[in-house]
Amino acid sequence: MKISPLPLPPWEPAKRTLHHFLQIIGKVRKARMPVRNHWWNLTLYVDPRGVSTRGMPLDEIGNQFEIRLDLIGHRCEVVTSRGEEVGFPLERGLSVAKFYHQLNGLLEKIDAATPILARPYDLETDRPFAELTDVADYEPEAVTKFWRALLWVDGVLKEFAGRFYGKTCPAHIYWHHFDLVITRFSGKLAPPMPPSASAVERDSYSHEVISFGFWPGDDKVREAAFYSYTYPLPEGITDEPLLPAGADWVDSNGSPMAFLPWTALVGSPNPRQDLLDFLESAYTAGARRANWELEKLKYESFEGRT
Repeated sequence: MKISPLPLPPWEPAKRTLHHFLQIIGKVRKARMPVRNHWWNLTLYVDPRGVSTRGMPLDEIGNQFEIRLDLIGHRCEVVTSRGEEVGFPLERGLSVAKFYHQLNGLLEKIDAATPILARPYDLETDRPFAELTDVADYEPEAVTKFWRALLWVDGVLKEFAGRFYGKTCPAHIYWHHFDLVITRFSGKLAPPMPPSASAVERDSYSHEVISFGFWPGDDKVREAAFYSYTYPLPEGITDEPLLPAGADWVDSNGSPMAFLPWTALVGSPNPRQDLLDFLESAYTAGARRANWELEKLKYESFEGRT
């Protein structure tokens, strides 16, 4: 597979609009799902046609419903285990306000009206979704191009996740910052965070982790990129080597983070192996410096063994 460039500026307005859509369906999932450790109850998932909430509780007798953004056919679809299928088109120029109102209409149709905190989280505005008529730059072609990259990365992350015996989260999207992530856990508690830390931080970093992510870029990083960080941060991690060429340690809010720009994969004869090398080298760096039990946590399939 050849990797195409993914610069942020050409599709930044569409990315901003899509990000709001993801926050809306993600907040519905958060409101509907039972609480899980490390906020796994609110994440979204890449699927063969787009991004999905997967099944969520619908009623007291066990029915479920799912919201999917179909980024091939460009529709928002809601399906239930009772057989209902409703939706609306994701049209060029669809605003956040219209998306929000139309989705609420679908949920009311299936008796799944879901109150949420209906304003963006940690974006450039905190105006209610219902007022965001000016965030209206949905571009089907640009969104599909990015989703296909997301789908490819999702597959690589799943392969990498399978090499580890310990607790590992699914490959999932944290919609607050638009990251596709997997996280490995050593099984050990992390030092308690200060009382000033938010509930999000305390739950996310209650245990030792090495996290790996992909995101489309932001106001500082103007293209898609991969990253990895280790928490708690061990001394000397930046002395560890990273692969492939183009990977480096960068500063992220005062702490080192392993970083691989998407452009480092463009033109590579084997971008999948290059990405796996990055993930493996970043993991080895963090695990070695944090004294994780690398050999005990390494998984190799028993199939084919004698």
